[in-house]
Amino acid sequence: MPQYVLVINPGSTSTKLGLFVGKKQVKLVTLAHTTTELAPYATILEQKDFRLQLIHQFLTQQQIALTDLMACVGRGGMMRPISSGTYVVSPAMLADLRSAKYGEHASNLGAILADAVAKKAGCQAYIVDPVVVDELTPVARLSGEPNWPRRSAFHALNQKAVARQVLAEKGIQYEQADVIVAHLGGGISIGAHQHGRVIDVNNGLDGEGPYSPTRTGHISAMALIDYIYQQQPDKEKLKRMITRQGGLSAYLHSTDVAAAVKKAEAGDQRIALILAGMVYQINKEIAAQASVLQGHVQRIILTGGLAHSQYLTQAITEQISWLAPVTVFPGEIEMQALNAGVQRVSNHETKVKDYQTEAEVLADGRTI
Repeated sequence: MPQYVLVINPGSTSTKLGLFVGKKQVKLVTLAHTTTELAPYATILEQKDFRLQLIHQFLTQQQIALTDLMACVGRGGMMRPISSGTYVVSPAMLADLRSAKYGEHASNLGAILADAVAKKAGCQAYIVDPVVVDELTPVARLSGEPNWPRRSAFHALNQKAVARQVLAEKGIQYEQADVIVAHLGGGISIGAHQHGRVIDVNNGLDGEGPYSPTRTGHISAMALIDYIYQQQPDKEKLKRMITRQGGLSAYLHSTDVAAAVKKAEAGDQRIALILAGMVYQINKEIAAQASVLQGHVQRIILTGGLAHSQYLTQAITEQISWLAPVTVFPGEIEMQALNAGVQRVSNHETKVKDYQTEAEVLADGRTI
């Protein structure tokens, strides 16, 4: 009887693969891809067969036949905004991901690879809580310019999974809680979770929120306009500046936070100030999200790679613990979260969703 769930999480330079039976993790591997290996592929989509071959090799090494798989689940990519949940991979979803019209990202391959394996295995393919999860309230969408409404794009998978786990350990159901989750990584997203829905969150990709190791966060629109007219950079250069070369990268010409912390602790006042600035902006965003929840905040949760740094989490906690108790949950549990989404459907705890239907419903509700 098929019992394994295959979890596929494609990143820009790696593919994470996992095998689960129920909630139990059987195997987890990270397959790193060198620049040389990826060089022949001009687009993310062209990497499909290369990564698919590695997946089949992984299954062979683990002595898992395709008929042993009960489901395949991939990380969700850049597509139309949808509510959170577990989605069956559909032709409409695959078409949007292959076109890359909503953005080209390695995660676009998640559903595509899961679907390819599932078709051969004769099982179902899913995605769970993709980066485009959009549960913003109507008022949260307003930006001050009708042609540029705010959009939701954040670390939905990890934020929701970590919130569920932390609250479960406290005997609290995620769907009944009001919490703020700060995912602190290369990018930073801080969300207001109200009874299971992220009703507001900063979109770091769009330049919102605190600066991070790679992103500028909020910057002056007038300064940006002046820069564009004076320097006349192309669109891709601007995107790189805001999403990949901003924040600590711009100040320190490095994204190595551990090294920066070490220098700050050794007495480098400039680096200490720059790190303090990031902490300052993180806490401003947390406090802003508290206002969205009208001050009813049961817990603040710090997660993501930067949450491994006691230097940073201690500074954040000291400045914001007046608002609510702070829990530090370092790292991420994306692989476990993808499996959990499948298990909730398999155990009839929740219903699987249809991409086309949910995208159309949300699109209708976003019209102002």
